[in-house]
This record gives sequence, structure tokens and C-alpha cells, in this order.
Amino acid sequence: MNARIAPELLQSMSHHHHADHLSNAHLDALEEETIFILREVAAAFERPTLLFSGGKDSLVMLKCAEKAFGTPATGGKIPYPLLMIDTGHNFHEVTDFRDFRAKELGADLIVRSVEDSMARGTVRLAHPGESRNVHQSVTLLEAIEEFRFDALIGGARRDEEKARAKERIFSHRDSFGQWQPKDQRPELWTLFNTKLQPGEHFRVFPISNWTELDVWQYIEREQIALPSLYYTHQREVVERKGLLVPVTELTPLKPGEVAELRDVRFRTVGDITCTCPVESLAATPGQIVLETLAADVSERGATRMDDKTSEASMEKRKKDGYF
Repeated sequence: MNARIAPELLQSMSHHHHADHLSNAHLDALEEETIFILREVAAAFERPTLLFSGGKDSLVMLKCAEKAFGTPATGGKIPYPLLMIDTGHNFHEVTDFRDFRAKELGADLIVRSVEDSMARGTVRLAHPGESRNVHQSVTLLEAIEEFRFDALIGGARRDEEKARAKERIFSHRDSFGQWQPKDQRPELWTLFNTKLQPGEHFRVFPISNWTELDVWQYIEREQIALPSLYYTHQREVVERKGLLVPVTELTPLKPGEVAELRDVRFRTVGDITCTCPVESLAATPGQIVLETLAADVSERGATRMDDKTSEASMEKRKKDGYF
């Protein structure tokens, strides 16, 4: 996926292959399922919230929520607040877009910061340069306790990573916010067991059955606006362990390294300290659809340094409360 498609080939593929051969008819069924789940959460829980980062998956979910509940223009409103756990090291293009979309929809936006947890002493970094990404779990659990959320809707998909492939759509969490992979509830005939004991909550994943390709086809079909980072742009990067690391104040060059200016885009966006772009000239959703068809590595596998620590790194974080 780090090998870009030549622009003339991309244009040729876009004209011939995509227009004539790639169907998006299945998107109606995926959208219908997502809308059903979003409405089910509104009906079954007292204090749900929708995790909204400003990234592509949460923007797709937000589009489905608009269709499920209406918009201010149609006299409707999403019936639960949006929640963002901010590490303080997020790309400003993404957080700015998050604020813009929430305001545009008239949605209630709650932002809780890892930096606030650090000030309280509930998060302590091993060293100043440590990534704050994993520590989002603490801040998230604090927000759950503060607002007494009983359901958190997230944009995780099963195709992203092995641990996420184990998740149910309605994923139970115990009173400590922990996930037990072997203690999940069956989901047969689209029936969901939403019973909770005091202090417990659910993580709900309405786009579990979508793939990265589905997401981009839906973005193209629905003309969903995204932060500019998702499309090709020039950026200084350095190659480390097969990943292109952006050169920033938070991720500076190491001794002996030389930065290169390359055409890149982000397949996923998160904390700057652990999110890497891929080399790409794709400037439209249609062109990204074609690149995704050719990809043989998942988006997290190609772009997330925090998933490279071990085969079970994501599963361990999820057991500890990570989304």
C-alpha cells in the first residue's frame, strides 16, 4: 500500500474499471443495518453517546445518524451527545473539522482530554516523549463515570485488526470498563441482549460489518466531506520499520535520519505520535476506492505504530478499556 499508483494509471483505472465494474448496491444493506443499530441504542439505553473523532469512520456513522434521526434543517436532531477523547496530540485539521461538523448539526459535543487526566494524576507518562494514545482508556473511563454513560457508540470495524474482529456489535463491558473476549453474548437474528448490571456499559459498533472499501464507496456515494489529510498532499516523512513517519515537533528526526518530501495521505487519523501516512497520489474518494482495492495490508497494519508492538497489543488495550 506504500507503493503509489502512477497518476496516469490511476486516471485510466478510474475511467474504465471503477465506472463500469465496481458495484455499490450492497451499501444500502449496510446503511440500513447501521441505522437500525443507531435507533436501537436510542431506544434501549438511557444515557448513550456517540464517539466522534472527526475521522472518516465516525463521519460515516454521523451521516447514518443524520438519516436515522434527521437534521436541524428537517426538524430532527441526533438524540445523544458526541464524545471525543483528545490526547492533545491530534491533528488540528481533524479536531477543527470535528468542531465544524458538530456545530453544523447542532449536536452536543463533549471533549475530555488526556492532559486533564495527567493534571489529576490518573495518567502518568513513563517519559515525556511517550505516546498518550494508550492512555485514552483512562480518560474514557473517567468520562463514562462522570456522565454515567451506559452505551458508547464507536466506529470500529472488524476488518481493521484481529482483536476488533472478535467483537460483537453490542459488546459488553464490566463495571471496571473491561472487555472479556470469551464472555460475549450471542447475537442471533438481529436480536441484542442489552441488559446491564449497575456500573456496566456497552460499546456498540454499528459499522462492524463494513470494510475500508465499503467506507470509501459510501463516502463517494454520499459525497461526505472529510479532513484534508485523507487526500494526497506533500509532507516531510522519514521511513522507520516499513512505515512513513511524519516529521513533526512531536515526532522529530532521530540522529542520522534525513527527511524526505513525499506525496502522501492518511488512511486513518489518530494521535500524531503513532499515526503514519502512506504514499499516495489519490485526490478523490473514487481514486482511493481503487487504491483500497489494490491494498494487501489493513489500514491499521499500514499506518499505526502502536499496533506494531506485539500481535496481541490491541487485544490487551481493549481488555483494559481501550475502544
